[in-house]
Amino acid sequence: MYFITFEGIDQSGKSTQLDLLAAAAAKAGIDTLSVREPGGTPLGEQIRELLLGPEHDTMDAWTEALLYAAARVQLVKEVIKPALMQGKIVLSDRYIDSSLVYQGMARELGVDRILDLNLGATGGLMPDLTFVFHLDVAASRERLAGRGTAEDRIEGEPLDFHQKVEDGYRKLEEMYPGRIVGIDGGRSVEEVHADVVAACGERLGLEL
Repeated sequence: MYFITFEGIDQSGKSTQLDLLAAAAAKAGIDTLSVREPGGTPLGEQIRELLLGPEHDTMDAWTEALLYAAARVQLVKEVIKPALMQGKIVLSDRYIDSSLVYQGMARELGVDRILDLNLGATGGLMPDLTFVFHLDVAASRERLAGRGTAEDRIEGEPLDFHQKVEDGYRKLEEMYPGRIVGIDGGRSVEEVHADVVAACGERLGLEL
C-alpha cells in the first residue's frame, strides 16, 4: 500500500510519532508494519551494532555508507517489499534520506553518489511520504543528555556535525517538496501528531 518514513536529527521525536501513527492506524482498522533502520532483519541488526558501536570510531565514511546500504537492502527485500505487496502500510524509522543527509551531506560524500548507491541497492524503492521532524540542535543535545543512556557512535559526533545534519534535512525538504513534509518537532507530542495525521489525510487520503 503506502510506504511512510520518519526522519530527523536525534531526539527529534520521529520514533514517538511513528508509534503514534501506527496506533492511530490500528484504531482505524488499517494494517501497518513498523520497521527501523539500520536493523529490522537478523543481518541488519548485526550491521547496526557495527555502525553504532562507539568502539568503531575510526570507521571510514564510505564504509559507513556501504554498511547502511547493506542493512537497507536486506530490510527492503525481506520485510518492506513483502509487506507492501500484502497491502500493508509500512512505517520506517529512517530510510534513504538519512543516508543522503548523514553521509551525502554531513560526511560530504555527495548526495547524488549516495542516492545512486541506495537506489541501486533497493531496486529504486522510495517512500510515498516522508516526515522530517526539525529540532534545534541544542535542544536535541539536551534531550539526549536527559535520556540517561550512553551515546552511540553517531550521537557522539561533535555539535557541528549534527548542525550539518539538521541543515541537510532542510535542504532535502526543499529538494523533494512533493514527498517530504517538514514538521516543527519542538512542540508538544500532541501538536506534532495532529500535523502528521493531517498530512496523511492530505497527501495520501488516509482517514485516521
